[in-house]
Amino acid sequence: MVESGVEIGAYSMTIVIDGLCRRGEVEKGRELMNEMASKGVKANVVTYNTILNAYVKRKDLGVVSEVLMLMEREEVEYNAATYTVLIEHFGNIGKHDEVEKLFDEMRERKVEMDVHLYTSMIRWHCRRGNIKKAVSLFDELTEKGLVPNARVYGALIDGLCKTGQMEAAQLLLKDMQSQKIVVNQVIINTLLHGYCRKGMMDDALRLVAVMEKKGFKPDVFTYNIMASGMSRLKRYEEAKRWLFMMVENQLTPNAINFTTLIDIHCKEGNIVEAKRLFRQLQGKGESPNTVTYNALIDGYGKKGEMKDAYKLRDEMEAKGRIPDVYTYTSLVHGECSFGNIDEAMKLFNKMRQKGLVPNIVTYTAIISGLSKKGRSDEAFRLYNEMISLGHVPDQRVYSSLVGSLHTT
Repeated sequence: MVESGVEIGAYSMTIVIDGLCRRGEVEKGRELMNEMASKGVKANVVTYNTILNAYVKRKDLGVVSEVLMLMEREEVEYNAATYTVLIEHFGNIGKHDEVEKLFDEMRERKVEMDVHLYTSMIRWHCRRGNIKKAVSLFDELTEKGLVPNARVYGALIDGLCKTGQMEAAQLLLKDMQSQKIVVNQVIINTLLHGYCRKGMMDDALRLVAVMEKKGFKPDVFTYNIMASGMSRLKRYEEAKRWLFMMVENQLTPNAINFTTLIDIHCKEGNIVEAKRLFRQLQGKGESPNTVTYNALIDGYGKKGEMKDAYKLRDEMEAKGRIPDVYTYTSLVHGECSFGNIDEAMKLFNKMRQKGLVPNIVTYTAIISGLSKKGRSDEAFRLYNEMISLGHVPDQRVYSSLVGSLHTT
């Protein structure tokens, strides 16, 4: 367009750059911006936002920094859209101090905030567990006369569900419906996940029934959420039924569904069926992830089949899957359950050497194992360590410690 002699202004240039970015040709978009700058056509904040957003989506942190420095050099002031992109960007990479600075800067500059910016701010506060501030921003949004959309509601509902505030989340859902805002699949699944995590299966079942009457069709994630919820309560037959219903409704199971079913069979002690499903998943051309490997390793550990558990751990490493705290916890638990406390301690120390922090389940297993062997000094030392890390022991830990004092 430039070479043909057709004059192009900042507005037209931005449209072309946006098109290139949407097609994934971000470098060409940036080249065009640089070319136009050399011809005296100065990019505006909308142009920069377009380029910035494209690089943020690609997670190209180095270039994002370059674009921000260029904006500063060209004295291009951020607008609401710029702040929205940057809050999402810095929030996603964990630079929370930068997000706080952006909040302060916005207030100082009295930037006119739109629904998109409020959504980013609400989502960020929810991720940080600051639900009170997120709710306050939601109220501020409505008081300004802005109309919240499904994304705003979804962000706040997600935050409420993750903090277990299901009644408040349900009220927001009702508010959405009263405003004639379409409740999408993601929001329904978020609510179901919240209910299931709290063991509120009756509420989850009721929500599914109500939404199905309104035309809602469960997807593979819905079925998996319900199956996982049932499994947590040891309602294994119902859990399996949800996954079978998914297939009956002609939905193709994904790796997550297979993992859930493998985990259910392991918890039932049916390691043969769990192993068959694991190999079936591999036969479909799917590569089991760390969670899938952990489920089967845990199943082997519970059966005392430690040789197979270690073999699977080696396989996952060979496949590029890095053992995490749950992998080691399953191995520790398996060794402890069958009295191999020295092997368990080796694993416990090895995981810490790898920078993995033992969780409450790891500590409970190792303390219980040491106590059964009468190694009370070591058990109490790990108990104190667990407390110092902020873990809250349950009755099993106390019973184990008391028992260790009477073991000869």
